[in-house]
Amino acid sequence: MDNLISMSYLNKHLHDKSLVIVDCRFNLAQPNEGREAYKQDHIKGAHYLHLDEDLSSDVLEHGGRHPLPTIDTFVNKLEQIGIDKTKHVIAYDDQDGPFASRLWWLLNYLGHDKVSVLNENYSTWKEAGYPITDEVPVKVNTTFHPQIQSDMIVDIDQVKEQKKQNALTLIDARAEERYLGEKEPIDFKAGHIPGAINYFWKNTLTDKGLMKSNEALETYFASLQNKDNLVVYCGSGVTASVTVLALDNLGIKAKLYPGGWSDWSSYDENPVAK
Repeated sequence: MDNLISMSYLNKHLHDKSLVIVDCRFNLAQPNEGREAYKQDHIKGAHYLHLDEDLSSDVLEHGGRHPLPTIDTFVNKLEQIGIDKTKHVIAYDDQDGPFASRLWWLLNYLGHDKVSVLNENYSTWKEAGYPITDEVPVKVNTTFHPQIQSDMIVDIDQVKEQKKQNALTLIDARAEERYLGEKEPIDFKAGHIPGAINYFWKNTLTDKGLMKSNEALETYFASLQNKDNLVVYCGSGVTASVTVLALDNLGIKAKLYPGGWSDWSSYDENPVAK
């Protein structure tokens, strides 16, 4: 199953009963904006999943700003919008892919690899004149059996232990100014996890928000080709999903540290590099 799907492919298969389309639009600064935009119009047949309410669990003192959803709750939400092992899920957003990629990662984590991200923003779909609607599709309950892929994820204790053993390559997917500690608009402290190298997630995209070609990605990630145990983090595990997806396009399997910098920096004793 391809990680990325074109607008033309989705348009041709809009009425395919094996597809489940999911609108993941979201604005970190205005959490209700994506849902309100969905109510206005969306790709025909698309359901909506909210980053905070559906693709994450409650925020605690530690664990980051977008902890992974609890498995049972998330599976129940997948079942409510008709996702089971037979369905090809296509996710999209309007922010160059991080929220759609979050769903892509979560489904892969649950053992469901029939999932793709629309390689265009919703705005582009709309401007191209493809079908949109304000009608909310009827929910069809299904049964989803998760098969957790525990090798896709690391927690803070594993990061610390593997750092001690020099047994991981840690990738920071945030913007360079946040990595360098020059600017930190969101989290507790500025800087990065010592030893991490910076690969800003947006550098995997073209100016139009499309994922770059594999040839361009190979050049960008050239220094990672022979590295072992790649672990990607960002502020809270969302935009890092784009980097994991881009690496997966090259056949490079990277793990995700979902808590990311927001988790790491929530502990006073953790070292910070700038």
